[in-house]
Amino acid sequence: MDLASFFQNHPKTAVAFSGGVDSAFLLYAAVTYGTEIKAYFVKSAFQPRFELEDAKRMAACLHADLTVLETDLLRTPEITENSAKRCYYCKKAIVTRIIKAAAEDGFSVVLDGTNASDQADDRPGMQALKECAIRSPLRECGLTKADIRRLSKEAGLFTWDKPAYACLATRIPSGSPITAEKLERTEYAEQVLSSLGLTDFRVRLFENAANIQVPAAQLDAVMENRTRIVTELKPLYTNVFLDLEVRT
Repeated sequence: MDLASFFQNHPKTAVAFSGGVDSAFLLYAAVTYGTEIKAYFVKSAFQPRFELEDAKRMAACLHADLTVLETDLLRTPEITENSAKRCYYCKKAIVTRIIKAAAEDGFSVVLDGTNASDQADDRPGMQALKECAIRSPLRECGLTKADIRRLSKEAGLFTWDKPAYACLATRIPSGSPITAEKLERTEYAEQVLSSLGLTDFRVRLFENAANIQVPAAQLDAVMENRTRIVTELKPLYTNVFLDLEVRT
């Protein structure tokens, strides 16, 4: 099966839209194949502001209908406790919110951007997608991450080379409670690194210290900007570390 056939068989769908590479290409494909499509972005403290801006920009480029749903995930104890199943509970809350809104708008089929490179055994959230009967056309059609980036570039989508970005909660160690303050601190710290031109990085919380992880090729850039990074982050963290082993 290819995407053209999928959308021919599903002419009216809703999409869980994050503004990332995969969901952007999925929305583009739906629009291209003439599907009646509506995108839903769930806004919470777990997503940085730039993700919403990218989602709005892409929807506007594609002339697609976008609804932003406000959701307070911090009110769900199973999520804030940050156990090993946190991603499952979080994804379940998000897709349940989208399913409800989509049904109210007359959409019974909800899609997401999971692709053929995503392994079910290392993504707890995929269990929630299965339980909620979310369809994943990119995965079903055998499209890998590399395929999607290539096709996105050919289509002229600005997201084609957008770095992978996991939610802010992934920067907080499992078992450490998730709070609004920790999420806000992480978002600010990563905005600082982004403003310096760094990409594909993470600022992880280690006890009360910032543990910076960057690709090996960007280590020199971190050291060149060492003073500014420490000056910006030290008021928020007890220490600022550069991880020389773990890479994103």
